Formats: sequence, C-alpha cells, structure tokens
Amino acid sequence: MPGLIAPTARLHTSWLASRNEWGRGVHQDGAGLRAADEVDTPEGFARWVARLHEAERTALDGWVRCTFRWIVEGERYLGAIALRHELTDFLLEAGGHVGYGVRPSARGRGLAGWALAGIMPEARKLGLSRVLLTCDVNNLASARTIERNGGVLEDVRDTDLGRLRRYWITL
Repeated sequence: MPGLIAPTARLHTSWLASRNEWGRGVHQDGAGLRAADEVDTPEGFARWVARLHEAERTALDGWVRCTFRWIVEGERYLGAIALRHELTDFLLEAGGHVGYGVRPSARGRGLAGWALAGIMPEARKLGLSRVLLTCDVNNLASARTIERNGGVLEDVRDTDLGRLRRYWITL
C-alpha cells in the first residue's frame, strides 16, 4: 500500500536507487532537486531534505513556497509530488502548481494519479480554488492522469519548457 509522506533522510539508499533508474542528472518532476544539490552522501542528502522542508515555510532563492511529498511503499521511495503555493508568471505559463514524477520501475500502477488526488487536500488548506498542471504535449500518460483527476484542458501552447498541455483542476 503506498503512502504520501514528507521527505525524510532515512530513505537515502532507496532514493539513490530511484535516481539511478532515472539516470544521473536527469530532471525528476516534483522532486525539487537542483543541479547544485549534493545528494550522494548522507550529509548532503540530509541538507537537501532539510531544504525541501524549509521550502514549505519560506520562498527560497527566488522560488515560491512549495510542499514536497514523497510517494513510498514501506521503506521504498517510488516518486515525488510538489505543490507550489502560488504562481509566478513563469509558473502560470509553463510550470503550474503541481509537478510529479514516478521512478521508472514503479510506473503503470496508478501512483501518479493516486498522489495527485492525495495532494489536493493540501491545496485546499492553502486556500486555492483551482490548481494548474502542465505536461508535455506528447506525454499522454500524464495527460490521462490529470484528466482522471478532474483536469480540464485550457490550451496547448509553446513555452520555455517546450510545447505543453495546460490543465486546471477546480477544488
């Protein structure tokens, strides 16, 4: 049975296995990982996890406040979902309120949709009346996930992140 938890340093080994499935340096939507983050050592990983927790309370380095949650099964890290508390012009155009990613070996189980449904109560607590999600125009699996969670397609547009579908979910 999956769970949605706050990031924790105790899952370092499992998180590294997931990162290696994605590939080093590959962007993982929803993870909050930046190029400068050192996550290979337990100490570096713990610093990164602490930053994810701090991001919920404080906008860091020009980014908006964000709630990060990990999708887990027992002690196995399966993916991440991020809920941005507000939209900048860039996020309104391309990034949206929510980003998520599931490790390659855990895909096809409905975990992204489950996590998306699970983060919506957090959006309501923030006072949001609707949330924006985007996905690559060719990512049909993500489009279906968003649509199954009530996403209504607003448009498809060219952005700094490429050609994206933009969906709104009313809360």
